[in-house]
Amino acid sequence: MALYFYIFGGVLLVSALALIGIFFLSFSTTVLNKLIFFLVSLSTGALIGDSFFHLLPEAAAKDAGLRPWLFVILGLLVFFILEKIIHWRHCHVATSREHPHPVGLMNLVGDSLHNFFDGVIIAGSFLITPILGLATLIAVVAHEIPHEIGNFSILVYAGYARRRALFLNFLTALVALLGALLAVLFGAKIAGFDLFIVPFTAGGFIYIATADLIPELKKETAAGKSLLQLLCILIGLALMLALKLWFA
Repeated sequence: MALYFYIFGGVLLVSALALIGIFFLSFSTTVLNKLIFFLVSLSTGALIGDSFFHLLPEAAAKDAGLRPWLFVILGLLVFFILEKIIHWRHCHVATSREHPHPVGLMNLVGDSLHNFFDGVIIAGSFLITPILGLATLIAVVAHEIPHEIGNFSILVYAGYARRRALFLNFLTALVALLGALLAVLFGAKIAGFDLFIVPFTAGGFIYIATADLIPELKKETAAGKSLLQLLCILIGLALMLALKLWFA
């Protein structure tokens, strides 16, 4: 029972982050940009650290063959496809409350899929070992905070009223519960589920960190801020390494 509490409590925590947009609306643009700057850098380090310190060693320990690395590549490709789903349609019709921009709908669809996989990933990691689940949960939370702020901003830009944008963003976040529930109900019954979910998660995390987050960080060229980015990445890495060493 304690394990299920950790799984669904963690997924509910991640889902609740969808409501964070309303809190950050009170921040000035300057303060918000500085905060996101820090969070994205920290998230990059956490995702890479979880992949290389926790997930990949776990996958290699369970299967010394080629299969884990094929699942890593699959994770990379699936998250690439999810990103394409979000951005696949471009519309030149003016945005309004009566005609929300299609990018809003595409964002909701893509984010629902993304959150579904988050639920599967978190539950699957906890089902293998609690420490692996904790490390993965921290990495997901670190990524979801700037991610949910961005989602909320996209929906408002697309023409949705702020309350409706907040509500819809929260509904998509709850899809993570479905992913977690399916992982709990069927994960143990599916042969090789643990051999699949760990390297798949690593591939997804590596894609998010290297294809989404690092290109954003590279847009900052000032030496001082670049050093701060590096420091924040190192903090994220250190957090994941500390978890690995503490529970070794």
